[in-house]
Amino acid sequence: MGSFEVERQETVTRQEAATRLRRIANILSGEEEAAFERGGMRFEVELPDELDFKVELEMGSEEHELEIELKW
Repeated sequence: MGSFEVERQETVTRQEAATRLRRIANILSGEEEAAFERGGMRFEVELPDELDFKVELEMGSEEHELEIELKW
């Protein structure tokens, strides 16, 4: 299968960000199905038992970024 990418960026409240991170945690733990809907399309993702996990924090004078990356 060729490369495919779906990206979405938006401004949300801290509470909404926490809710979304909890959903990701539920998916990783197997409590929820790893499926996403974007633009009328449904994507189902199979997750292995082990993943590469990366956390990166960048702090600038005006903007900070916390990036969490999962690869398999």
